[in-house]
Amino acid sequence: MELIRAHVWISGRVQGVAYRISAAKIATHLGLMGWVRNLPDGRVEAVFEGEERAIESMVRWCHDGPPKAIVEQVRASYETPEGLHSFNIRR
Repeated sequence: MELIRAHVWISGRVQGVAYRISAAKIATHLGLMGWVRNLPDGRVEAVFEGEERAIESMVRWCHDGPPKAIVEQVRASYETPEGLHSFNIRR
């Protein structure tokens, strides 16, 4: 089981629409580790670590987000996993 890490930035109407809590629920359901947070510029930033198939599903979900989100862009870079052990919503 090879682990990968995706560092993702999501822009659009993604704050104030339950994006972070929804992302955390989906990530946890997929067995992913990492974190998600709002950025001062209005974007959401997230890091996901886990199996490649689960990461792919999570990044696809990021393009839609929760029902009230209007996602304009998702940018993902793939990095070396750091061995995270939980998923957190950062403030």
